[in-house]
Amino acid sequence: MRNYKWMSLLLATLFISVQNYAQGSADWQLDKMPVDLETDYALSALPPHLRNDATIYLLDPQKGYYVGRQGSNGYMCFIVRTEWEWSDFRQDVCTPISYDAEGARAIFPVYMDVAAMRATGKYQAAQIRDSIIHRIAAGVYKAPAKPGISYMLAPVMRVFPGNPDIKEPITISMPHYMVYAPYLTEENSRYKQGTDGLMLANPDNAVLGDGKGPYGFIVIPASDAETAVIVEDGKDLLKRLVAYRAYFKIEPGGAHHHG
Repeated sequence: MRNYKWMSLLLATLFISVQNYAQGSADWQLDKMPVDLETDYALSALPPHLRNDATIYLLDPQKGYYVGRQGSNGYMCFIVRTEWEWSDFRQDVCTPISYDAEGARAIFPVYMDVAAMRATGKYQAAQIRDSIIHRIAAGVYKAPAKPGISYMLAPVMRVFPGNPDIKEPITISMPHYMVYAPYLTEENSRYKQGTDGLMLANPDNAVLGDGKGPYGFIVIPASDAETAVIVEDGKDLLKRLVAYRAYFKIEPGGAHHHG
């Protein structure tokens, strides 16, 4: 019976991959962000008191993530350039994220593997998505085993909105905190979306199914006062980012991609 289940899962994964194989992969190759800019942008995910001793991962578009600086405080940061759930090789997704030691152990390997697969140029975006789904189902990737926090306090980020039907990323300023909440759903949390000051990330995962996403989060936006300080302190970084790519210019309105 166990072998049958594994075979069914494998065949289903291959079937989905074949269905999506027609998607183009001409844009799989990412550009290399200048190291000083990438470093400062990645560090902006963390609160200032954690930055000096955090580990920084940088992206080599031809290989994947590598350690740009080894830290000592258990926190790490990097920039997401590929959101695997959307099955799309975008050039304009840039989201600084940080994890504590538990997030680095349980969650970051997914991003590392996605970046490495994309860097080879051998995979369609949909194939990478299907591979990640398969590995989650097989237990290769596991949910965080204990509570922890991910800081996403950058003054700006380029992300997909929460609606999977919207295929274009948006540029927003929404510094926030994310507390690990594996498999949390709206139903079992009795949470009503739209409540001020709190959101659930990934409670109704469209890729894995409701309650099956191991990387759920409780999202707490920074206060207006804190956001104002973050944006003010990051104004020079914002100028450098816009000079690098025009899509970093913050437009009014928009919502965070989680929710």
